[in-house]
Amino acid sequence: MSILCAEQLVKTFGTGATGAASVAAVRGVDLAVGEGEFVAIMGPSGCGKSTLLHLLGGITRPSEGRVLLEGVDLAALDDDGLATVRRRRIGFIFQRYNLLPELSLVENVALPLVLDGASEAAASTTAAAALEAVGMADRRGHRPDELSGGEQQRGAIARALVAAPAIVLADEPTGALDSANSARVLDLLGRLVVERRQTLIMVTHDPAIAAAAGRLIRMRDGVIASDSGAASPADGPRP
Repeated sequence: MSILCAEQLVKTFGTGATGAASVAAVRGVDLAVGEGEFVAIMGPSGCGKSTLLHLLGGITRPSEGRVLLEGVDLAALDDDGLATVRRRRIGFIFQRYNLLPELSLVENVALPLVLDGASEAAASTTAAAALEAVGMADRRGHRPDELSGGEQQRGAIARALVAAPAIVLADEPTGALDSANSARVLDLLGRLVVERRQTLIMVTHDPAIAAAAGRLIRMRDGVIASDSGAASPADGPRP
C-alpha cells in the first residue's frame, strides 16, 4: 500500500496576466511511494526535481493532477487545511537548515508543535526526545550560530521528525556540508528509515548520496526518465 501517490502531476510557471511564456517544470508525473521507502530523486539542474518535491509536500499547488497523502488529496484542501497537513504529516529538511537564529535548538525543534497548539512544556519534552534520537541532546540549549553546519542539519532533522510525520521530504540535505558531515547525516537518515520505517524522499545532485537510497528516480525535462522501483499509483490509497 502506498502512503503517497502523485497522479498526472503537472506544474506550469509563467502563465497569467503578465503574458510571460509558460514553462512546464513538471509534466504528467505518476509516482507511488510505499511506507518505509527511502527514495532518491536525481537529475540535471532545471529538470523539475525540486518542483516535484515541493508539489509532493504541498508547498506548491499543481496546475493539473493531484497528490494523495494517506488518501487525502492535497490539492482539494484550502490553505488552512493544507498548512495543517504539512505541519502534522510532512517533515521538511532543507539544504540551509532554516533554523531561527534567536531561538535555542530545542526551541527550534519544538516550534512546529507550539504552532500546532501544544503547550511549551509538552513541546519542549517532545523536542528533547527528538534531539536525543539524532544525537544532539547535549546541544539543546545552544543557538544555531553556536553549532556547526552538521549539528544544525541534525537539529533540522529532529525538527522534521518531531511531529511523527507520515513522510519526510529532504531537498539537498547534504548540499551545504563537507564530506564527513554529509556521511553522518546520510547515516542518520538511513537509520531512521530502517529503525522507524520512516518514509523519506530526498532530492540530491550527488550520485554517492543517492546510492544510499533503496530506490532511485532520475528526472529529465520535467518527467521521470527512469525509476528503479516503480509502483503503480493504482495500488495507492483512494479517498
